[in-house]
Amino acid sequence: MSASVTDAFRCRAARTPGAVALSAERGSLSYAELDRWSDALAGELVESGVRPGDRVAVCLERSPQLVVALLGVLKAGAAYVPIDQEDPESRVSMMLADADVSLVIGRFFAGYTTLKVPPPTLKSTVELPVVAPEDLAYLMYTSGSTGRPKSVMVEHRNITNLVTAPNYADITPDDRVLQLAPVAFDAATFEIWGALLNGARVVLAPPGVVQAEELGDLLRSNEISVLWLTAALFHRQIDVDADAFKGLHTVLTGGDVVSVPHVRKLRESVPELQIVNGYGPTETTTFATCHRIGADEDLGGAVPIGTQLQNVEVVVVADGKPVPEGADGELWIGGAQVARGYWKRQDLTDEKFVRGSWNGERYYRTGDQGRKRADGVVEFLGRIDDQFKLRGFRIEPGEVENALTEHPQVRTAAVSLRVHPSGDRRLIAWVVKSGEELDKRALKAHMRASMPEHMVPAGFVVLDELPITTNGKTDRKALPEPDWTSKSLYV
Repeated sequence: MSASVTDAFRCRAARTPGAVALSAERGSLSYAELDRWSDALAGELVESGVRPGDRVAVCLERSPQLVVALLGVLKAGAAYVPIDQEDPESRVSMMLADADVSLVIGRFFAGYTTLKVPPPTLKSTVELPVVAPEDLAYLMYTSGSTGRPKSVMVEHRNITNLVTAPNYADITPDDRVLQLAPVAFDAATFEIWGALLNGARVVLAPPGVVQAEELGDLLRSNEISVLWLTAALFHRQIDVDADAFKGLHTVLTGGDVVSVPHVRKLRESVPELQIVNGYGPTETTTFATCHRIGADEDLGGAVPIGTQLQNVEVVVVADGKPVPEGADGELWIGGAQVARGYWKRQDLTDEKFVRGSWNGERYYRTGDQGRKRADGVVEFLGRIDDQFKLRGFRIEPGEVENALTEHPQVRTAAVSLRVHPSGDRRLIAWVVKSGEELDKRALKAHMRASMPEHMVPAGFVVLDELPITTNGKTDRKALPEPDWTSKSLYV
């Protein structure tokens, strides 16, 4: 039985009105206070002409006002369009126009009505609309969109399924969940609604980027028990300060391939910690599968992406049909978290959101390759469109990167093809050292011992850090061009 986010929140607020819903550097709000404050904003939105089904942009830094704005928009029957404050003006203008927003909360943009979040003392007498589970909750623009925009339409029932009785993490009213992800990244969906719809506390990290050196103090001082980090930030945190995870009962990571050596190091540092690898495109509402890593589990060369969430179905498909267990294919995701489709992109919706020929059910075609083991656990085999061919061989970058990080002198790595001045394409690795030394000859020998020759990088570029996008993923486009004239590139 699905519910709307607003109904589920009101039930929580009625059950524990005095419990802390939200805390930040400058104080906290109870469930009752958050309920009243968001009602007041919803009333102002309705009085400003916002109608059910409208889109309202929210452009605020991490703050209590941000959460009030998201909840207030939903209570007004509208869908929120989260805008990252770091996004360039041209991209924001494109999103506002594409989404046909009726109003912006927070930052001023020329040509749009702007509303500030009212003071918390304001009371509302406006009658608010009834919100249904199948109503639109948010539009989220996929990261790095270029040219014509692509925005995912997520409904209330998609969110409530994600966080109601989750089978991948234990979230209770005693928990404190850190809100660290940018609001325009769907990890924030889990952080905010995963806490509020389970009666837990959302702890807002300070605005801006939190450095790995600062995270431990933030987690300890706020007694955080549940944390989500992208794989890139998870790896960086373990490298800088693995002890930061002490005190948590669960850390969730994902959004990219998770490194086995980093998981091993964290298990040694904090053995009692539950580590969860989550997988899911924006089109399937944050997570579709999750893997709770066992304390003594032998991970081999890769961390699985796990089993499907409650009311979610994952099918491995090749040639339009499900394949036997153990066989490779494209991951198709069905069930309660599949989004409505792409906003104003019926062509793309028809291409990616399809019916299974074997059962008529609706699925999202992920474009990811995987296979399902006999125990139902899904293994991720990489992006179909991330793969590249070199000399006729198909190469999966994640497999090469995992092998590189197995070397003790490599902390983290990325690989890609680059065109040499001679015109031929070569596999290049960008590596971050784990210590002072990096013996490139030893690294190449290590790769030759574990990889076929076509998967051994032709050159190695040493970086202080891998570039990371605002969503915390490795920014492959920002990897610097190799200096082809430098002898240090080659071994």
